[in-house]
Amino acid sequence: MLDVDELRSFVFRSKDKVLVWIAMNREIREIVASGYGDRTENTCRILWDRVPSAYKEAIVFSDYWSAYQAVIPSEKQRPVGKETGETAHIERWNNTLRQQLERFLRKTFSFSKCIKMHEICLKLFIHRYNTELLPIVG
Repeated sequence: MLDVDELRSFVFRSKDKVLVWIAMNREIREIVASGYGDRTENTCRILWDRVPSAYKEAIVFSDYWSAYQAVIPSEKQRPVGKETGETAHIERWNNTLRQQLERFLRKTFSFSKCIKMHEICLKLFIHRYNTELLPIVG
């Protein structure tokens, strides 16, 4: 099963929003794909294209954002509200990212100066999370 979610961050200044899209294996909490952009169907498609093919057969939990309904096959998708707790792991991961990397905070003076640096920092964090910080699930 997968959890997918997006979180807002900024590049260069607070007016320049960039959404970070994440797909997480909910059973072992590994990040399997990420994408960047706005909150449109096109960016959701970038994320979905980066999800490994083996995971595309899994059930996908998301919020009710219309981009998910447009991109993820309806037979695989389970849209849920935050109050259900079904996306708690990915929401917690978003908080961990924000705690570890100041440039991903909601309101901060630490911005990436370019999207490439933003992407590099996120990829390094995901690699570290997947190899060192991944919680032991058992």
